[in-house]
Amino acid sequence: MKAALLAQDGSVLFEARRPTGREHGTEAVVAAILDFAADLADEGRSRFGVAPLAAGVAVPGTIDEENGIAVFSANLGWRDLPLRELLGARLAGPGGAAMPVALGHDVRSGGLAEGRLGAGRGVDRFLFIALGTGIAGAIGIDGRIEAGAHGYGGEIGHVVVRPGGPPCGCGARGCLETLASASAVSRAWAGASGDPDADAASCAVAVDAGDARAAAVWQHAVDALADGIVLAQSLLDPSTVIVGGGLAEAGDTLFTPLRAAVAERLTFQMPPEVVPAMLKDTAASLGAGLLAWDLLSMEVAA
Repeated sequence: MKAALLAQDGSVLFEARRPTGREHGTEAVVAAILDFAADLADEGRSRFGVAPLAAGVAVPGTIDEENGIAVFSANLGWRDLPLRELLGARLAGPGGAAMPVALGHDVRSGGLAEGRLGAGRGVDRFLFIALGTGIAGAIGIDGRIEAGAHGYGGEIGHVVVRPGGPPCGCGARGCLETLASASAVSRAWAGASGDPDADAASCAVAVDAGDARAAAVWQHAVDALADGIVLAQSLLDPSTVIVGGGLAEAGDTLFTPLRAAVAERLTFQMPPEVVPAMLKDTAASLGAGLLAWDLLSMEVAA
């Protein structure tokens, strides 16, 4: 878990990290989140003499942001968790008034932070893509994230780019994340190299070293990712595509062939600028803080 105290202008006042404790079960994870938030609030009081005004939390899985419920997370094992209620009560101020709490999806929160504080700052339309164990995304419009009518906007990882391709956990076949995620590259490179412990990072190293097998695995993933980006470009027409997550740590080994592959596929579409994310693995926690400030702004406006 990553957490931060965030000023209203988005500047970071304090950062901290802790393990989730998920090996001990769902209740332990929830307790760890609540304890971490309470300790962070205490840190704010001791450092600045005032309590935080609101809290934001970004979690993976399916989120009911309006009602503050973490609906489902396979990674963390919860279902229908009233996280806003729990956190608001734990951080209650004098008199027992619950602290305002904003709840967001981790990747959309990360996209929000990239849009306001990172690689998308000043960009009116962008697509944020997180390449990790899976692939997820966020659609940025004028400093906010478009979640869609049902909260699934930006799920580029489940765009089918290879019909009839590898089965995906979502039930479809040939989804982008089955071909271009770090997990997909790791599986393909382990098979091609004969090393069951091989992963995406070692594949990138082998590409740089001139290994033809690694280059083939890498290009296969890059081609799939480029197909997904061009599809999104046709639908959304973003000026910038921001790519983050673990696979983006490969730097030019990813971005040079990816930019070329996207350019080769464009016909009438205006080419997007394809850039690396700036905020790395702190993006979601910073986005959670921005959500908290947005919540306060809405309450004031109301």
